[in-house]
Amino acid sequence: MMRFIQSVTIGLFAVFIYQPLAAQKEQDILDYIATYKDIAIREMQRTGVPAAIKLAQGIHETQAGKSDLVQRSNNHFGIKCKDTWKGDRVYHDDDARDECFRRYTRSEDSYIDHSDFLKSNQRYAFLFALDPTDYEGWAYGLRKAGYATNIRYSQILIALIKNYHLEDYSMIALGKMNEGDHVVATASTPGLTRNQPVAIIPDLTQQLPEDVPVYPVSEFQINGTRVIFAKANTAWLSLVEKYRISKSTLWDFNDLEVDDDELMSDQLVFLQRKRKIGATPFHVVKRGESNYIISQSEGIRYESLLALNHLKGDQEPAVGERLYLQATSPSRPVLATENKPAVISNPGQINGYTPPVPKPATPTFEQSAQPLFTMHIVESKETLYSISKKFAVSVDQLVEWNKLDSLSVRVGQSLIVAKK
Repeated sequence: MMRFIQSVTIGLFAVFIYQPLAAQKEQDILDYIATYKDIAIREMQRTGVPAAIKLAQGIHETQAGKSDLVQRSNNHFGIKCKDTWKGDRVYHDDDARDECFRRYTRSEDSYIDHSDFLKSNQRYAFLFALDPTDYEGWAYGLRKAGYATNIRYSQILIALIKNYHLEDYSMIALGKMNEGDHVVATASTPGLTRNQPVAIIPDLTQQLPEDVPVYPVSEFQINGTRVIFAKANTAWLSLVEKYRISKSTLWDFNDLEVDDDELMSDQLVFLQRKRKIGATPFHVVKRGESNYIISQSEGIRYESLLALNHLKGDQEPAVGERLYLQATSPSRPVLATENKPAVISNPGQINGYTPPVPKPATPTFEQSAQPLFTMHIVESKETLYSISKKFAVSVDQLVEWNKLDSLSVRVGQSLIVAKK
């Protein structure tokens, strides 16, 4: 059975309050870049962690070097102690009170440890297969792998990189740009100068997907399967005791192969084995979603999702691609790393890869030339009538599209609410 290393899986679905980076003084950000750009370049050359990503994370995690945590610990990347850390420690309120964070003698030690942390952790291994200039891929990948719980983490990093031209430092590290060609921050405080105006980071609250689900706080169902939405740092043992399911069984139900004591990110945790087919025919891939995230949000087994769509474990579909959830796809979807559709050279073979041919599941919709769908997760106190008003469709249309036997809906149920 295919397994997937635990990822942030369902990070897209948590909602957190965000204090816009515009609150940070522009001068502080420029000072930070000027101070740490050389270290970021050296670390990229040593380990492959993009300098642009490193600087963006440092700016955000430390509030441009002004946060209480970095002032007390020289910890620029919010890395917590965990069981493997043998060095100095400092305690700081973060997701919980008095959490243990790593403490460093020098800021440079934090930059080095951050690189080693990413490089040595299997959860982040897929990032190093990306093009080092693909900062968007790195930003979304970090969020997907569970580096941060903030749903806007990826957008924050990308905005910092774009507004402060941090990609220049990755290009310098790669030898594709000379340091004198275009450097935004050219001196440390005081008297910092810059070569061109730099925009203030915008409020990113309007850049979130419009259909981010808000899950119930108690047990509910997805695709007819019991599930809960658990917060980051929830101990697996607490779930074992509460639901009387062994840890290995929980991991198996959620297609995980991990040895962590606690959840690394907010995520859906299934309390029963997921189904081999989905509740709806298709899922349209949204930005930030991975195969694993989709398998959890749709309540379909990870290995079944891959098999139905002729995918291997390291192949992630491109944004906008339609994944089949109930029957075998006629072709593999375009991958995030590709610019053109997959070409089927002969029956049963796609781009040289011969996919498994599972027995087609019986679909509930006609499979020929289906339009794309917009999905909605039923929330607390919603009715079919209120949903029809929200999406400007009729109740009859909702009943027809979803093959409903009655007008009742349940919290957590997936509904087709529009055809594109």
